[in-house]
Amino acid sequence: MPDLLTDNDGAVRILTLNRPEKRNALNMPLSEALLDGLRQADRDAGVRAIVLTGAGPGFCAGADLSEFAELQSNKAALVERRSELTMELHGAFAKLTKPVVTAINGAAMGGGAGLALAGDIAVMSETARIGYPEVKHGIVAAVVMANLVRQAGRKAAFELVATGAPIEAARALELGLVNRVVAPQMLMHEAMQYAHTMAAVAPQAMAATKTLFYRVTELPFDQALEAGREMNQRMRAFRKDKS
Repeated sequence: MPDLLTDNDGAVRILTLNRPEKRNALNMPLSEALLDGLRQADRDAGVRAIVLTGAGPGFCAGADLSEFAELQSNKAALVERRSELTMELHGAFAKLTKPVVTAINGAAMGGGAGLALAGDIAVMSETARIGYPEVKHGIVAAVVMANLVRQAGRKAAFELVATGAPIEAARALELGLVNRVVAPQMLMHEAMQYAHTMAAVAPQAMAATKTLFYRVTELPFDQALEAGREMNQRMRAFRKDKS
């Protein structure tokens, strides 16, 4: 079986992490397959939204630690490539023009928590948990920290990475890390509803909305207003050309 399952429901591309025996831990093949799957979906004109979930009881256990041991006993170039791949993967979501809904079906830990929060919309099973346990293993929640501190308040984010304690779905919702918490049997239904709602939006409007959204989050207020004005001008010109 492939490490990543791909399916379509109308204009929605469904990507499923498929290493259930490893709680969908991210090794290089799965990370590469997911990065390629996201980019392919973004290029596909027939796809207007993406849903990401995990096979089996877990969403994603984070990095495959057994692979790290193997890489470190091998060439340094492989270790560097693994680091680059992790950074590319977690940075890819905001660069896509199509919205991504994460359907967090079970435990999302470390890099898996990073993937769960990287989506534009996150739906979480009430039985799932999110955590950053790296510090308990003597390492740092490094790459995933960049996204976490942009979505949670500083105190809450620091607590997560400094204690390594996981949080329940209700707490994740309280912190604004996810949009909705639902019963396990309703998870995919709710995620697909979000995806189909956004897939019904004109692709140009959705792409412009997502691009501007991630741009203004990094800008000072006045520059963000200017970026909004520029986007308005481009969209008016686009609609005029189409009419």
